[in-house]
Amino acid sequence: MNRTEKRAAVESLSETLRSATSVVLVDFRGMKVADASELRRRIRKARCGYRVVKNTLAQIAAQDTAFQALKDHFQGPTAVAYSQADPVALARLLTDFAKSSPSLQVKAALVEGRLLDGKAVGEIARLPSRTELMGKLLSLLNAPARQLVSVLSAPIRNLAYALSQIRK
Repeated sequence: MNRTEKRAAVESLSETLRSATSVVLVDFRGMKVADASELRRRIRKARCGYRVVKNTLAQIAAQDTAFQALKDHFQGPTAVAYSQADPVALARLLTDFAKSSPSLQVKAALVEGRLLDGKAVGEIARLPSRTELMGKLLSLLNAPARQLVSVLSAPIRNLAYALSQIRK
């Protein structure tokens, strides 16, 4: 790899890191090619990204970004999984895949500015997804209005019930 290719790789990775909200570093040592292909397919399907990087180039690319805190974790075979939208989906995908392929090890992650170790990524994976949380929030916001409508309609409903009983 000559200097221009290295510069292009650093610039591309740096741009990717700047646009990502979460980055997870994984060690893929001992993973079979079929497993790696399956992992890439699942990550693409989840609209996330996955790149195998050279450690020195990744450290240079991370210098100008918020992901500089990960520079100490670029040791050994390293792949960068990143998400621009939902960090929970990426963490869930990686931890689920690591259960079926134990050769995949999560080294560290940077999620919305917080440096996390591999165990913390597993804890993030247990959180509900963003859409589930939004649904719960909307349900909580809608509950007082629903209860008010129920209380206001109760006298009319009770009157109708009483009249139907009298008629019978």
